[in-house]
Amino acid sequence: MSKVLMKANEAVAEAAVRAGCRFFAGYPITPQTEIPEYLSSRLPEVGGVFIQGESEVACVNMVYGAAGMGARAMTSSSGPGMSLKAEGISYLSGAKLPALIVYVTRGGPGLGSIQPAQSDYLHATKAMGHGGFRLMVFAPASVQEAADLAYAAFDYAERDRNPVVLLMDGCLGVLLEQVELPPMKELSDESTKKWSLARQEGVKRAHRVLTPIFPELILENENRQRGNLVRYWEAEDVQVEEFLLEDAEYMAVAYGLPARLAKEAVLKLRKEGHKVGLIRPITLFPFPKKSFQALDYSRVKGLIDIEMTIPAQMRDDIELEVRGRAPVCEYGRSGGILMEDEGVYTAMLQFIKANGGGNS
Repeated sequence: MSKVLMKANEAVAEAAVRAGCRFFAGYPITPQTEIPEYLSSRLPEVGGVFIQGESEVACVNMVYGAAGMGARAMTSSSGPGMSLKAEGISYLSGAKLPALIVYVTRGGPGLGSIQPAQSDYLHATKAMGHGGFRLMVFAPASVQEAADLAYAAFDYAERDRNPVVLLMDGCLGVLLEQVELPPMKELSDESTKKWSLARQEGVKRAHRVLTPIFPELILENENRQRGNLVRYWEAEDVQVEEFLLEDAEYMAVAYGLPARLAKEAVLKLRKEGHKVGLIRPITLFPFPKKSFQALDYSRVKGLIDIEMTIPAQMRDDIELEVRGRAPVCEYGRSGGILMEDEGVYTAMLQFIKANGGGNS
């Protein structure tokens, strides 16, 4: 297929339509407003429904209803808007309903800044809502990857009967790049899905109930099933890019757009004789633990976490897997101040020198 120029926000929206999404409810908030703007005209073209709700709370509950009827449904937001959606996302997971949640991050806390940031790693991976449920969280680093992951997310969501999060920083959301869009999927009959409350005309079938409320023993069993699901993700669904790790003595760790800057710095430092590699988590949850466990710590002298937030939020996950076998430090920018190639390169070079590095 031919490539087109699109912003990541628009590419995600188009990929969702091609994946079979036929319902969107959302509310404008920078830096993700291009998603609802795009879908407001695109969804009616394919017989879908677009709703700009009166609030983020209303929107996520509309997604709950649409998913309950078997539709491929999604919402998107940023920062404070995603905080408002948290209860509804917990209810979606509690009722075992699939949906795509697109989270385009900005500076915080509070109202913060409308500028791009990566301030919501902890929210997305640890606490999308009350009750201890977990969601798969994908973090693309390019417009192409954003489209591909959004397209695949609906299949993951329906397979697991659980919402899926696509996490992008605001800079990537508005980045314009070439993208090859996926093909249109054939839609299945919503009434045949085992969670769907939709009914086929003239067909009798057993009564179906969707609820996020269970008696204690049933709820405990439901939570055990969710625990098994997380273990399945960890075994089968982890995605990570490992770049030049074979002989690396120093390791950059970054996700999303900062990972692209880190990769350029790695290549520059390699030319200067420094043995540097990069681990880029694509699934932020489940976290790519094995990539850190497999490192040769007799060789690795340190890791630097590069994020567009201060303090770094992914650092705890890195340190849990490194287990004190090498020092872990961080470099970040925050509040909507973007990273630059030179800043990332300088931070990595200083980190190497501080941990005993020189030209090999």
